[in-house]
Amino acid sequence: MYSGQYIYCGQKAQLAVGNVLPVHHIPEGTIISNVEKYPGDQGQFARASGCYATIIGHSEDGSKTRIVLPSGSRKTLDGDARAMVGVVASGGRIEKPILKAGNQHHLFARKRKNWPNVRGVAMNPVEHPHGGGNHQHIGHSTCTSRFAPPGQKTGLIAARRSGIIRGGIQKKIDEPIKKK
Repeated sequence: MYSGQYIYCGQKAQLAVGNVLPVHHIPEGTIISNVEKYPGDQGQFARASGCYATIIGHSEDGSKTRIVLPSGSRKTLDGDARAMVGVVASGGRIEKPILKAGNQHHLFARKRKNWPNVRGVAMNPVEHPHGGGNHQHIGHSTCTSRFAPPGQKTGLIAARRSGIIRGGIQKKIDEPIKKK
């Protein structure tokens, strides 16, 4: 797309980048974006920068269309749901290195408090169950009871087992349990 481009919407629109058509009018293999889940909901899928979905099939009567989402999962949509032809802009946005903590701070500032992520062992004992001590170590098993109160539930909650799985996980699954 470019500045000043005319965008056409509807069933009679041409198959050109930027135009919006019902998905049953778009041929298989076409790359689309801003895809509606239900007709008229104004777009739910493939909206982030550089994302696109691909049409992989239509039903005989055109009532259903199958697409591949950016995650790789496949979804069946109503044939009257609309989609824009083409890819969303700014595809290489996440390839640029962040370089400094300030940029990362501004990225997360408008989201939620999940950055900076401070390790529990770096905290004081009043702040985290793993905190305190003369060296940064947990000092006890990280497995926690399912019935532990909130604030104590850190680490491996209700773990069936812990530690390195030696010999591969498939070997553990295939081996029958040996009783003594």
